[in-house]
Amino acid sequence: MPASLTTTFTNRILQGAAASLLVLALAGCSTTKDRMTTGSVPKLTKPVEEMDATELRSATDRLGQAYAKNPRDPVTGVSYANLLRMNGRDAQALAVMQQVAIANPGDRNVLAAYGKAQAAAGQFQQALDTIGRAQTPDRPDWKLISAQGAILDQMGRASDARQRYRDALDIQPNEPSILSNLGMSYVLTGDLRTAETYLRSAASQPTADSRVRQNLALVVGLQGRFPEAEQIARRELSPQQADANVAYLRGMLSQQNSWQKLAAKDKTPQAVDSSTN
Repeated sequence: MPASLTTTFTNRILQGAAASLLVLALAGCSTTKDRMTTGSVPKLTKPVEEMDATELRSATDRLGQAYAKNPRDPVTGVSYANLLRMNGRDAQALAVMQQVAIANPGDRNVLAAYGKAQAAAGQFQQALDTIGRAQTPDRPDWKLISAQGAILDQMGRASDARQRYRDALDIQPNEPSILSNLGMSYVLTGDLRTAETYLRSAASQPTADSRVRQNLALVVGLQGRFPEAEQIARRELSPQQADANVAYLRGMLSQQNSWQKLAAKDKTPQAVDSSTN
């Protein structure tokens, strides 16, 4: 793509795209829904990805009360920290996980969640170290490897990040969350064509969730094909959720330029993309 357009993308959408990548990677690492396995933790009525803001706040409050009663419990602590992050309360999530990690220093799931909280709070090197301690060489966890890739992308180490994603794919071929992270990695360096290739592959997998499709919608929209992006964003969602996602897409694009101007730029002659997957 043209150098001037690449610079614009890098300057204007880096933060939003990186956030999307990290959210997906860290959510895939150990979701609140996956951790709801004991009677001591309040059960959720629906997956957190499908909750609106009011439902998220309510669930967070209920888990907060359970955590206050037993702050050493790893399942409660991890679940509460996950919901805090979903609400944008990264500093509080990190404080919770610090206490849970102190109380459970050898728990692999706790270490993984602690690393996620550190990454969400911007402590990237510490997060890499913590997640590394959660990993076991004889039984490597692809979710942790993919999460390491997302953190490396946040640190600007794209080549190292993509190698971690490919390592994760060796263990879990065609996993949509890994493919999506790999695609978003290319967004961060302005290579939208390669990004779209990986994201379409991710979205085509039977186990792909709505977050993968929203990332695809973002990349399609960034190339000026907003009607197509809106169509993708509205799939399999309630009208209210779809409207919110479309509004987010429009907001992302308006930070850089109107989507009509992006479309005009997309029609200008471009150099042949020589990158390979």
